[in-house]
Amino acid sequence: MLQAGGLDIQELTMSYGGDPVIEGLDLQLLAGKITVFVGSNGCGKSTLLRAVARLLRPQRGSVFLDGKDLLQLPTKEVARKLAILPQGPTAPEGLTVLQLARQGRYPHQSWLKQWSREDERIVREALHKTGMSTYAERTVDSLSGGQRQRAWIAMTLAQDTDWLLLDEPTTYLDLAHQIEILDLLFELNEREGRTVVMVLHDLNLACRYAHHIVAVHDKSVWAEGPPEVVLTREMVETVFGLSCEIDTDPIFGTPLVIPHGKGRRLKQRPKKERQYV
Repeated sequence: MLQAGGLDIQELTMSYGGDPVIEGLDLQLLAGKITVFVGSNGCGKSTLLRAVARLLRPQRGSVFLDGKDLLQLPTKEVARKLAILPQGPTAPEGLTVLQLARQGRYPHQSWLKQWSREDERIVREALHKTGMSTYAERTVDSLSGGQRQRAWIAMTLAQDTDWLLLDEPTTYLDLAHQIEILDLLFELNEREGRTVVMVLHDLNLACRYAHHIVAVHDKSVWAEGPPEVVLTREMVETVFGLSCEIDTDPIFGTPLVIPHGKGRRLKQRPKKERQYV
């Protein structure tokens, strides 16, 4: 049964010419939520996201948005509904932040509808929301990693879609910039009701920001649901091959994964008395 106001994946099988990467996968994504795909390297989570964005054609199965098969919709219509930010996007040398953001309005242009004041307003709002207004005339290649990612997110916001799809948006960013980007996406969801679907590697950050987590393993969905339901020792050991403990994040109250590993353990040292001279 197709889900109204959401995105439905039915019997999806994806391959790159060899054995399937995804096989017979069924999944429903709710509108208005933050969903995070997690899984080990090569498990197919990015492939799944690209199938949802119609960047890859399924070998079998279908992806439906609001009850309509994405493959049957015109490309521009899909781009007015779904905005995709792939991993590690690159911009032509010398392209400014403003010029990049304006690219997001392409799906709304036609021979009959050229650039308008409304287009310019939406672009300027996208720059404002991402904190990039003061960098509008800077070239994208002159920005820091976090600023560059914000510029790309501004472009996706300029598309003015309800769905934002992001493949590892925090890759290559330091921890402070990771939090900055995830906070931005969280605010877009909270304040504007934007649906966010993204791939993340960090399980603890996924738990902090996601309403719904989808663990991809063995070519399909191994587990899905709220973080406190999905994040178990069994899931981490099965999906990631990692022995761990699950605790509670002392700040957010979300699940906290503590890997066992083989790191150096500090021995408790006897307390020294303070010396006075």
